[in-house]
Amino acid sequence: MIEMRVAAIALDAVTRSPIVLLKDATERRALPIYIGQDQARSIIGALEQQATPRPITHDLMVNIFTAWNLKLDKVIISSLQDNTFYAVLCLKMGKREKNIDCRPSDAIALAIRTGCPIWVMEEVVLDASIPVDREADEEEREAFKDFVANLSPEELIRRTRKAGED
Repeated sequence: MIEMRVAAIALDAVTRSPIVLLKDATERRALPIYIGQDQARSIIGALEQQATPRPITHDLMVNIFTAWNLKLDKVIISSLQDNTFYAVLCLKMGKREKNIDCRPSDAIALAIRTGCPIWVMEEVVLDASIPVDREADEEEREAFKDFVANLSPEELIRRTRKAGED
């Protein structure tokens, strides 16, 4: 899994639909997820720490977590099926753990409010992420090609043995 954070809320240029944009720690990959208008407002409100006169749904959920001593340990964007993202809330109550299916937009809105990490399964990142820094990606590929081209059989054996010891 790859830990990601909310980098921005944007609008699709063609459809004008909101998108939550997640980025990894290196900011080399971005994962765009289409969300609804209400979810976009909720995520923006949480990012900007806007107070509301009455709890909105995501605030209410956090209040319930607190009242019942539930901890939102992490959220996981778990899969991508037929262009639909799926997510899981990973809750803890003492030693008990429960995973609850939910929409990614709700998971993200709750994660921001509780400060828990947002994780994305690697296969989802591979399938749906967009490169942010193509030049750095190309430099990394070239460096790897150079490394492999200059790798002697003796060095390969030494590295293999060292990896087996670790």
